[in-house]
Amino acid sequence: MKIELNKEIKLPSAALGVCEIPGEDHLLVSCFDGSILKLNTKDETWEELGKHGSYASGIVTCLDGTMAVSAGYDGVIQWHDLKNGKTFAVEKIHPFWSWQLKVSHDTRMVASVSGQYLCGGYKYEPAAEKDPSIKVFNTKTQELVCAFTHLPPVLSVAFSPDNRHLAAGNMMGDIKVWNLEMGRLVREWNSPDFTSWGVIKSHHYIGGIFDLSFSLDGNRLLACGMGPMRDPMAGNGKQTWQEFDWNADTPVKTREIIDHERGRGLMETLSFHPKGKVFCMAGRMAQGNWNTALFSNETGELLQGLDNKIRITRSTFSDDGKQLILTGAKSQGSPKDGKWSKFGSVLIYDVKDA
Repeated sequence: MKIELNKEIKLPSAALGVCEIPGEDHLLVSCFDGSILKLNTKDETWEELGKHGSYASGIVTCLDGTMAVSAGYDGVIQWHDLKNGKTFAVEKIHPFWSWQLKVSHDTRMVASVSGQYLCGGYKYEPAAEKDPSIKVFNTKTQELVCAFTHLPPVLSVAFSPDNRHLAAGNMMGDIKVWNLEMGRLVREWNSPDFTSWGVIKSHHYIGGIFDLSFSLDGNRLLACGMGPMRDPMAGNGKQTWQEFDWNADTPVKTREIIDHERGRGLMETLSFHPKGKVFCMAGRMAQGNWNTALFSNETGELLQGLDNKIRITRSTFSDDGKQLILTGAKSQGSPKDGKWSKFGSVLIYDVKDA
């Protein structure tokens, strides 16, 4: 498989999250300015569906595409009725940011993760959370069904394909998996390749596991992020993905990105093609040749790498597997003549030989 750019749609604010609306030529995009946009991909127009008080970090659809759920750096989750275009419920669920929002494969649950990095001691270790970092909600009733603890900050979350398990990863490379039916922790382990301790300019952890995805058969868990570096201000840790057999009594790493195929930079998003033959990893490039890449799920080798010239924040394959959709931004934006430049982007790639 390979991808070819079909179109780039520029938005007035950085695009941080994206999802399809089933059966429509529309996407939902969560943005830097807090807005939730309903984007028509045909005529490249949009309308505002909702608004958060800070960055809108994630957006998902559920219940056969009749509802959307968004979350933001205001710690708020919002529920949107896609039939009438109205926001019908707003709830403060975290005292800090919602870093990532995911929906279960049957769309009956959504999970949000958070966690504020506060100094917990003289070694600058992170303080324990005061509120559970992982919260799971029933999409039909909007009720909280599970709340799990983790060492903050928690950056990523994923549901298993059978909807029975939930995984979450943090900045220190710690991964936990819970059984949702029993509401208990079943696995936990650490991968030091996803984090580093800054010793130049600032003393704190940097890097982390920024996205997680179960394989389509549910037997493996993939993680992506950024590996070790000396200078926490440089942001030039190794581009990293690793795969784990999480079902083992002691989870083991089964494979990882081939060292000579990667560069340096923060990898923020990981997604599987619906057929399971390839997966995409993307983010921000500091050094190297690519910031978006396709990998063979069979061999783990790099199939295609390209430089989008923007920071990629989220990736998703269309339900039919014919397109790869990326969101991101070219800069922080700048005002000119009283107007802000369009610095957000939605990139739509055609998937060849899908």
